[in-house]
Order: sequence, then structure tokens, then C-alpha cells
Amino acid sequence: MPVRQEKDSLGTVEVSSEALWGAQTQRSLQNFKIGGQRFGPEFIRAYAQLKKAAALSNRQLGKLDEQRRDLIVSACDEIIAGQHDDQFPLVVWQTGSGTQTNMNLNEVIANRANELAGSERGEMSPVHPNDHVNMSQSSNDTFPTAMHMTAAIAVNEQLIPSLDHLISALNHKAENFRDLVKSGRTHMMDATPVTLGQEFAAYAEQLAFARHQITTALEGVYALAIGGSAVGTGLNTHPQWAETITHEIAGITSLPFSSATNKFSALASHGALANLHGQLKLLATEVFKVANDLRLMASGPRCGLNEIQLPSNEPGSSIMPGKVNPTQIEAITMVALQVMGNDTTVSIANSQGHFELNVFKPVIIYNVLQSITLLSDGMQSFTDNCVVGIEANESQLKEYMEGTLMLVTALAPSIGYDNAAKAAKLAFEKNLTLKQAVLDLQLLSAEEFDQAIDPRKMLQP
Repeated sequence: MPVRQEKDSLGTVEVSSEALWGAQTQRSLQNFKIGGQRFGPEFIRAYAQLKKAAALSNRQLGKLDEQRRDLIVSACDEIIAGQHDDQFPLVVWQTGSGTQTNMNLNEVIANRANELAGSERGEMSPVHPNDHVNMSQSSNDTFPTAMHMTAAIAVNEQLIPSLDHLISALNHKAENFRDLVKSGRTHMMDATPVTLGQEFAAYAEQLAFARHQITTALEGVYALAIGGSAVGTGLNTHPQWAETITHEIAGITSLPFSSATNKFSALASHGALANLHGQLKLLATEVFKVANDLRLMASGPRCGLNEIQLPSNEPGSSIMPGKVNPTQIEAITMVALQVMGNDTTVSIANSQGHFELNVFKPVIIYNVLQSITLLSDGMQSFTDNCVVGIEANESQLKEYMEGTLMLVTALAPSIGYDNAAKAAKLAFEKNLTLKQAVLDLQLLSAEEFDQAIDPRKMLQP
């Protein structure tokens, strides 16, 4: 394979002539052959948006000439458009500051900019990866800035739309099922009546609460580290650099990014992302609860609860003909468990900010983005292939409602708790209806029982 010579501070490295990257990227490829986990294109494109904003800002502040600005911006626009996705091959498991990935961006942008100017790859002229593309920047402030940018974009463009789609579907089912009275359950045991609609409305509200926590957590993510330079002091930057580039980033992304008030904190800790992921974990727990309830209500169809019917998407068994399983529920609950596990990684990684720098940045953003993607895709699939197709088995709901002994709760105000408990116990032991047990104990007349026991009157205060 044809190669060219690229240089960095350690010397000369051979790089494939087909590659836009340079010496530092090549060294990382050789030194970190660990797994196959790479940053997705959404992270690379956000980083390119940051580099574009940097070129525009450096020009505004008089530090970069127009020609180099235009070349860098053109190269960044190509990356943002997805034209060079194969030029970012580095794995997540690298230096904890993300320096190699930052240099991967710098080198690709510089080489492509120089091509656009008519120069050869590796010449570093007229655009140098460090002097021009990385001007006013450090990996220590650009990488966390790209982390925040990508997480905020992913939440707004992927997670919230999928979550809203699921909440809307649950609310729609709540309205459709609002008149279907059924036996409630507490401790997995029979309880007083509810409607199927009330249960689905509760599911929607639980997810809406998690949504609110996530959007609130975004406020911290919108604060960017850029301008902190190497350790938070802003060394080698213009006094107006932080505000200028943050304004450019906000304009490019159409999101309300701001400059972090304390750059030392923004480099040394990733509490904002840890907090965001904590709310993703909250969402995962709520999704798990909803899915588990649906799994139980759909169990059967003849030897379980069979209160609802889930869509039949595919055969469920290689040996049992006709079996259909709740596969979408199984998938979304596995997603939820993965997110809960990711939260442990993010939490421990955030605790490892030593002095002026947290050096677990790549693993933090990798897990945050994985959780956002899994939840977004999982909720979309769960909604479209399960929730929207749920149907109620009204005859089964009615049968359970008529058979539950917990209707006796409505009698407690008139016959007392102890007598009500005696009636329920007698009905269970003798396999009687609740009405017959009350009559046998001579606690009420038939007319009084019928007036006291009306499940629909037990659905509200």
C-alpha cells in the first residue's frame, strides 16, 4: 500500500496515502489496539462543529487569516456532512483526555484543507493541525466541550422525540381504556378496583416525570468548558475567546449553549454528564416498570393473567408451535439494564478527576451516548411494535373484577374492618361469592350489599 511520511514532535511516521489523518492518529492506531469500540459519527460531527466554530471565532478575534478560516470551515463542513466518516478510526480506549481523537480531527481537517488549497497531504501548509486548526484550544477543553455538545444534541434530537412518542401512545391507550374496570393489585395480590386507563395514565406520568428530570439536567450540559485551555486558566487564548466561540457553537447547533462560569471545574469534573446519566437511569427504571407490568398483564394466554393482548410480531419458540412471546418487552428491559450498568461506569469515572483534569473522558461520553442511543431506539421500537397494538381482553377483566374479594373494602365503613375481614375469609375458604359470605354471616341484606358494592364507585375518593 502506498504510504507517505507524516511528522509530529516524536519524529516521522508512515501513514497510508489513502488516509487524511496524520502522525499522531497513526501512533494511536498502533499503540491502542484495544477492542473495537469507536466514537460514533454523531460525536465526530459535533467535534467538527466545534472546530468550525473555533476557526470562525479565531478570525473574528484577529488571530486567523481569512484564507485559513475558509479552508478549515470547508473541511469541517465536509466532515459534518458525513463525507469523511472513515477517517476517524480511533478506539475509545486511549488517553483519558481524548487527545488522540482531538488530534485526529485536527489532522484530518488540516490535510483536507490543504488539499482544497492545492497542497499535498502531509505538507502542513497552508494549514497546520496544531497552529491553525487547534488554535486557542487544548484537548483538555475541546474534548469535554464536544462531550457536552454531542450529549445535548442526542438528547434533543433522539431521546426526547422517542420518549414523547411513547408517552403519547400510553396516553392514547389510557383514554381508550378509561372505562374498563379491573382488579387492582398491590404486593402482586388482589386489591381494590382501578381502570385499565388509570394504569396506563400512571405509566405516561411516570415517564413524563423522568422526561422533566432529563430536560432539567440539560441545563448543566449546556455549559461548555471551551476557553479553559490546558488546566482551566485560559492560557494562550484571547480574553473574549470563550464567549465568542460559545456564541458560534450555539448558532451552529441552535441549542442554548453557554460558557461555563468555572473552567477549572469543567475540566476536572463531569458532574453535569454524570447527573444527566443519572436521569437516564431514572428513565430506564421507569421504562422497566412499565414493560414489566405489561408483560405480567399479557401473561398466558390461558395460564396467566391474560388481561391484555400484545401484538404477535414473530414466532416465539423453535420447539413449541404457536407460542408467541413478549419480545419487545424483553428487548426494552434488556436496554434498561444496560443503561443501569452504564450509570455505574459513568459514576465511578466521574469520581476520578485528579487535580485539574478528569482523565476518564472517553469512557464517560461513550457510555452516555450509548445509553441515549439504546433508550431512543428501544423506546421507538417498543412503542411502534408493542404499545400501539395493545388490546384489552374485556371479558377477562370483567371476570377478575367479579371474582375479587377485595371489593369487601367498600363494606368496611358500614360493617367494620373485622367483620369485612371475616366475610372475605369465609368467601375464600368456602369458595363463595363475597355477597353470599356476607349474607351467611348476616352482616347485610342483599339490597344493602348491592347498594354498597359498586366497583365504579370505588375508583375515586
